[in-house]
Amino acid sequence: MSPDLSVTELAKVLFCSDLQPSQAAEPQAVSTALRRGLRAHGGQLEICAAELASCYGDDPETASRRMRWALSLIIATYQGPPLAA
Repeated sequence: MSPDLSVTELAKVLFCSDLQPSQAAEPQAVSTALRRGLRAHGGQLEICAAELASCYGDDPETASRRMRWALSLIIATYQGPPLAA
């Protein structure tokens, strides 16, 4: 994945991707989901963030859980195991 994107930016893209927490989260699946997610939004992270807000504006608890999952998965995939909370 692009070294120009931060962990938070990658998590936003993963959040908007079609990868689900119930699916296998192998590094290849994460990388594929990120590429598809970026392509689907024309490489524009702002569009992904706007979609994120519109899809989950009425259900912030679901959005919060999905973002924690996405962030944890990005950290585990690209930076090693996440820190214990």
